[in-house]
Amino acid sequence: MKAIIVGLGVQGTKRLKVLGKNCMATVDKLNSKADFRKITEVNIKDFDTVFICVPESEKYSVIKYCLKNKKNFLIEKPLNLPNKTINLINKKLILNKKKGYVAFNHRFEPNIIKLKSLLKQNIIGKVYSCKIFYGNGTSRLVKKSWRDKKNGIHIDLGSHIIDMAIYLFGFKNLGNLNKIYENKYENNNSDHILFINKNSKIKMSFEATYCSWRNKFYIEIIGKKGALYLDNLCKWRESTLYFMSRVLPSGKPLIKTIKFPKGDKTWLAEQKFFEKMIKNKKNKDFLSNILLNKKLLEIL
Repeated sequence: MKAIIVGLGVQGTKRLKVLGKNCMATVDKLNSKADFRKITEVNIKDFDTVFICVPESEKYSVIKYCLKNKKNFLIEKPLNLPNKTINLINKKLILNKKKGYVAFNHRFEPNIIKLKSLLKQNIIGKVYSCKIFYGNGTSRLVKKSWRDKKNGIHIDLGSHIIDMAIYLFGFKNLGNLNKIYENKYENNNSDHILFINKNSKIKMSFEATYCSWRNKFYIEIIGKKGALYLDNLCKWRESTLYFMSRVLPSGKPLIKTIKFPKGDKTWLAEQKFFEKMIKNKKNKDFLSNILLNKKLLEIL
């Protein structure tokens, strides 16, 4: 893979670190450390893949450039475009025999992969409910970025939470989403949201905030035979996954713990996944982004 990175901000810098010698050039109209200001300045023959790490308003123009020049692309989540546009992108990718991938790196956290594995083993039996919380203390930083514009936290952290529920339980079990409330504590737009699902056998609640002064992430899943509780993301500090086996008729559960050391390996794992995807002749279902966007619209 010979790649270029468009957008040398926080995410682009992380991608650059992992790509290493596979990165042919960086592009950013504002960052002086980038090799070029515009993607059109890069020799079209020097790369076959584009990592798109730009703000929401700039994503589609870069995608169109990739489609026009028959390049693979990875784009930072989410792909918040109209369904008609996503369909057109998908048709172009198939026609060009190229791959487009919307990146949700938390799917590659080792603790979350293990959590999904335990769910598949049905060790807690029938699942009753699930809570997902994602909080960080970036409200002041958000004021300086696109995230303080309309629907910032919904698209930023909210999309991660929705994608996580889809990853763990599938689209069918997600049901319809219903926003309970949102707050504007320190920002012009929402910096705290709470929403739930409806019309699903598995009851779910989701919360995201920029006003959690210590970064915090957890998933709590309650089942008939016990519970699973994941505390923290490895990118911040050590993470612990608890398996609690129910004691009948009531009492302190039997608890097993699995520790995951601090360290963010998701970027490398996701890149390897993307490389395999490019080599695979089968086209990944790019249209799944339509379903995710539908869910996002339900909480906006």
